[in-house]
This record gives sequence, C-alpha cells and structure tokens, in this order.
Amino acid sequence: MTTSIVTLSELLAARVHLGHRFNKWNPKMVSFIYAERNKIHIIDLVQTAFFLGSACDYVKILAKQGKQFLFVGTRQELNTILAEEAQRCNSFYINQRWLGGLLTNWVTIKSRVQALENLEKKEEEGFFKSLPKKESSRLKKELDKLRRYFNGIRQMNTLPDVVIITDQRKDLTAVQECNKLNIPTICIVDTNCNPDIVDLPIPGNDDAICSVRLILGKIVDFIKEGQKERELSKTS
Repeated sequence: MTTSIVTLSELLAARVHLGHRFNKWNPKMVSFIYAERNKIHIIDLVQTAFFLGSACDYVKILAKQGKQFLFVGTRQELNTILAEEAQRCNSFYINQRWLGGLLTNWVTIKSRVQALENLEKKEEEGFFKSLPKKESSRLKKELDKLRRYFNGIRQMNTLPDVVIITDQRKDLTAVQECNKLNIPTICIVDTNCNPDIVDLPIPGNDDAICSVRLILGKIVDFIKEGQKERELSKTS
C-alpha cells in the first residue's frame, strides 16, 4: 500500500475522529472505535489512515485502467464540495437527490438525461420565447429540475465502475442499488453506519465538512495520478 497518504495530524485537524453519541452507534462499527469521550465515540484514526490508503491505491489502479467513477453525496452542506471534487478528476456525481432506480433502472434515467439535453437545445434556439408565458415558465422549471438532478451524470453513458459515497445513511438507496448490480462501493462510515454493506469502508466523520473534504480530496488526488499515468502510457 502507498505510504504517507495522510498523517494522523491531518485527520485530527479535520475532525475525522469524531463519531456520534454512544447511544446512536451501530455495533458493527465496534472494531473501528478507539474510545468514548464525553459520551461521543472516537474513531480509530490508524484504521482510517489504513483504509483510506487502501481506497486510494484501488482508485489509482482503476483510473489507470480507464475506469469510470461516480461520486454520491446529497447532503445540502456538502453539495458544492462533492461536485468540485468529482469535476476535478473528470468524474460523474449526484449531489442533489438520489432518484430511486438511478442505476437499477438506468435506461429510464438516460431518457431523462436526454430530455434535459432536448430542453436545453430548445431554450438555446429561443423556443421558450415563442410559448405562452405560463407554458414557458413550466418548461423553465422542468429544465431547472432536470439540471439539478442530472447535470453531474449527463455524460455518463454506461453504469459506473465504482461508486464513492460520502454518507451511507443519507444515500442508503445508492448503496443498495450498487450491491444489487455488483458495482463496487467506497464509503465513509461513521459510528452509526454499517461497514458490512459496502466493499471498502473508510471509518470517519461523515458530518463535518472538513472531514469529508479531506477524505474526498485524497481519493481524487489518486484518481488523477492514475489518469495521468494512463495518458503517459499512451504516449510512450
């Protein structure tokens, strides 16, 4: 495994170690918990560093193979961070709402993405201006909604090779769809999560913005490294 991906000091500064109150814990997280302080579970950062390192090694290998990544995180306060990090490595993302069947009913979802592109084309051509005000307003609202939900996957023509999830409980449906389709998952797991239902858990605080930013940032850095190595191999 790659060494020095992250230091314990970095993890502490980003509050990655802070779990939930002890009465909200999931017993399946027991092996990832270091201690309890003031009724708050403290996450074992040595394990966080290890599993984050494993995840980074994994995504770098996949990126070098040209695999596609989908980032999922629909909590409002993390919307911008998730989109920025996904875009930084030219990957796909869902950061507003996970629509049921997004992966398991992919053909239908693709038709909605096509509807988005069709409406955008009509808007560019000035079609909306030729309509009655009420109808034009309705189409603009529909276009805004489609952009909100599908903008991050509009170029995703096939199912992703791996899905990276920041909040297991919030986006549990995404985890379940990935499991049904055997799509590998990387997921931040807080002390109230179930590490057994994801392929590569990363124990950590999934509530603090600084924690999620640090973990996502490291993963994206390694995706970019893999992508760079892939491009270099094409020219050598």
